[in-house]
Amino acid sequence: MELGTLVFTYRFSNPNLLLIAAAVVPALVLLTYIYRKDHIEKEPNSLLVRLLLWGIVSTFLAVVTESLGASALAFFLPGNEDNPAYGFWMFFVIVGLSEEGFKYLVLRWRTWNSPHFNCRFDGVVYAVFVSLGFALWENIGYVMMYGLGAAVARALTAMPGHASFGVFMGACYGLARQEENRGVHEQSVFWHVMSVLLPAAIHGCYDYIAIMKSEEGGESFLIFVALVFLSAFALLRRLSRRDRFI
Repeated sequence: MELGTLVFTYRFSNPNLLLIAAAVVPALVLLTYIYRKDHIEKEPNSLLVRLLLWGIVSTFLAVVTESLGASALAFFLPGNEDNPAYGFWMFFVIVGLSEEGFKYLVLRWRTWNSPHFNCRFDGVVYAVFVSLGFALWENIGYVMMYGLGAAVARALTAMPGHASFGVFMGACYGLARQEENRGVHEQSVFWHVMSVLLPAAIHGCYDYIAIMKSEEGGESFLIFVALVFLSAFALLRRLSRRDRFI
């Protein structure tokens, strides 16, 4: 969804600890689950914490590009919020590519040359930690603004959604590292590109369907979310079981 000014407009004065806990706990549960799925060699805690923090930083970077992109879109397509073309540019390009693109840039910058990146599943762990850092900060903003109802809704949709985007990104990113280690640079470049395009496309679909105003929109969204979550979960388990050193 649009970050817009959400990250900046909510107030932290006199914060409600229950709301903060409700925003943070789902991320911690998902992070713990991913961490435990890394069977061959656990990643250093210091590296994972840094990835989580850089995921938070990526929210601020995405805010800038999304704000600029939304302003440009409003200029070129004024009053066309219900137009499919507007939805495509907003959710697939401005939001999807901004958010997943900055996650990827942080991911590659902090891990590509790391000596600890020696298994395919490491890519999934790294990407999910970055994604959930992004989602964690975003989640605190929404929950502080809209309360426990938002916390419950986002714990069931947005948080596992970002984790799923991270799984797809990490799966491609791990393949990129594997192909680079094998000396197949062209294939490595392909999987790098897919590390951005695949999660961005899924993210764009997620947001586009979520804002559909038809009565069928809610049902379509739930079906889509279920398919994304089940696919990510199945991919996660498969990659965890078949992990190996690269």
